Amino acid sequence: MQPRILTTVVGSYPVPDWLSALPSEHALIDATKVVLKTQELAGIDVVADGELYRFDVNHPDTNGMIDYFVRPLGGVRSQVGLEDTDAFSRLPEMQWRAKPAGVVEQAITPGTLDLVTPFQRARMLTSSRLKFTLTGPHMLSRTLLDRHYNQPADLAMALARVLASQVERIEADIIQVDEANITGHPEDADWAAPAINQVLNAIRGQKAVHLCFGNYGGQTIQKGAWSRLIDFMNRLHADHFVLEMARRDPGEVALLRQLDSRFKIGLGVIDIKTTLVETPSEVARRIEHAEKILGEGRVQYVHPDCGFWMLKRSVADRKMQSLVAGRNEYLS
Repeated sequence: MQPRILTTVVGSYPVPDWLSALPSEHALIDATKVVLKTQELAGIDVVADGELYRFDVNHPDTNGMIDYFVRPLGGVRSQVGLEDTDAFSRLPEMQWRAKPAGVVEQAITPGTLDLVTPFQRARMLTSSRLKFTLTGPHMLSRTLLDRHYNQPADLAMALARVLASQVERIEADIIQVDEANITGHPEDADWAAPAINQVLNAIRGQKAVHLCFGNYGGQTIQKGAWSRLIDFMNRLHADHFVLEMARRDPGEVALLRQLDSRFKIGLGVIDIKTTLVETPSEVARRIEHAEKILGEGRVQYVHPDCGFWMLKRSVADRKMQSLVAGRNEYLS
């Protein structure tokens, strides 16, 4: 019988040094085995492939979160010149990124994007419940210089249709759509929500949306508050949210009572922006705090705030062990 609160990860895991040094298909398979087995040994209930399928030695700073999805698309030029960079730098909503991930010159098509194959690779390597993650259409749209659609809603929906055509073929237990830019730009909700829903509607298994305030070099990227995001979240066709909460003011948990009762909550109880490893008792207290406010049964998952990829493997591994031990301590 499974616990009433399950442990999971948000997605990414530190890239093993030997994969970076000698990348190959066999090395990727071996590294993915290691990541999955490490989670299983820690007792994680729903594992992920560490997002190693996106690893690109030429794009280590974003762990493939953007470039892996953008570069293969048809209609998008990935060779970016100075004129493109200058134009992109004038867009206020993407000041944290120095240059666009690509330039949209024609209608977007799937091109050579293939999310099915990396999922199938991970599925063959574990018998555990498996989560598959992908970057959402709002986040991707905000990294592109658009010279074709000229409307953010149209660009986001074009990206959403491509992503939806991929996820409808993926039979993961959970598919998680990651959106790390909307948290700082809730004014985009009117056009972001329909695009995200286009992807969510294509998912066969559980539908999750991960929302966080960014993690770049251990730093928060987006300035914002959960209070400005509740209406947007209530528009989404998700089953549960995967939320950054450990790094936030504990008082913000109360805002989650405003979410529609159809949503379950994934609660961030591990702070990934510090190398300090939480004790199991700290994790248990964070879960207890949330359940006292939200009521028993609303929190379905506990997890780190975001992915582990910027931490050392030894730190990530110990944080996962504390996550499971803390959940067990709370439920005992």
